[in-house]
Amino acid sequence: MRRGIVNLPLHYGKAPVWLFERMTALAREITRALVIEFSPEEALRRLADPFWFQAFGCLLGFDWHSSGITTTVCGALKEGLRGLEGETGIFVAGGKGKTSRHTPQEIEKHCDRIAAEPAPLIYASRMAAKVDSSALQDGYQLYHHLFVFTGKGEWCVIQQGMNAATRYARRYHWLSEGVTDFVCEPHAAICCDARGRVLNMVAQESHGARAGVAVLAREEPGRVIAEANRIAELELPQRHHITPGDLNTRYLHKVLLKTYEQGPQTFEEVLGITGVGPKTIRALSLMAELIYGEGPSFQDPARFSFAHGGKDGHPYPVDRETYDRTIDYLKKGLWAAKVGHSEKLKAMKRLNTFYASSQG
Repeated sequence: MRRGIVNLPLHYGKAPVWLFERMTALAREITRALVIEFSPEEALRRLADPFWFQAFGCLLGFDWHSSGITTTVCGALKEGLRGLEGETGIFVAGGKGKTSRHTPQEIEKHCDRIAAEPAPLIYASRMAAKVDSSALQDGYQLYHHLFVFTGKGEWCVIQQGMNAATRYARRYHWLSEGVTDFVCEPHAAICCDARGRVLNMVAQESHGARAGVAVLAREEPGRVIAEANRIAELELPQRHHITPGDLNTRYLHKVLLKTYEQGPQTFEEVLGITGVGPKTIRALSLMAELIYGEGPSFQDPARFSFAHGGKDGHPYPVDRETYDRTIDYLKKGLWAAKVGHSEKLKAMKRLNTFYASSQG
């Protein structure tokens, strides 16, 4: 995928009730059709595909380029599938703001009904949120977390963060079948219209830094704090966006007592400890670089724009093969969907309009 930048606004407010009701109905029927035509697992793969998800939002009739497409489409999907879990084999937990905090409890309730083990799913939900808020520090504060799973234990995550200063949003897609390591290149895709300076501890090239952080986290706190005090007196490299203020030894000592007691062997275990957040990771990554010479990656992993691309090449040329595949999936789901004829025709007209724009 070629990269580029397009200036797209954040939109505030809620979708009109009349629109959300129609989105809910259409999302429900298309998902049911996709499950019948393909499988619940394939539905998860589609949701984890940023191209398909964006086109899904367009098909439902929501604004094509706004950050609100994430929260509104996910909300319509969750509401539309409510009570149909037995039929579709798909379970939805989480959502926007305060609703996202209830994700573990919602997962447990669903698992109780199907006699499934909730612990691995809750862990996956928690680690996805931890990674995108602490291990990948890109300036976007998470405010939306949707966890979708099947009775067989497959799952996908769609979460979004917002940068209030720049008025941009960033969406993170996860898919269980592609996750072999929660802290090394775990994302199915990251979608954003702006790129910047980040601390990327989940990049492949951050392997040494992750190992260094794990060593420091299980070291005796007094020794680590002594090194931190010495480092704080150094003149830090200009390329590094971590400052001496991140080496707050009082705060760091408190967290290190927790990590020392638990003796984490890996970076993933460090990240999973309660109380370990962005400040701790910044401090330990800096120390790992200066003590062990293992620097983290600062490469922004965002690869997709919120748009499908443009016929004039902005923000990047349209990937026609992916676009056609997306349209095909949605057409099959739409024609099989049990919705009114007029609603189906309107949705198909929108889909054909999007397709025609990619051929220009």
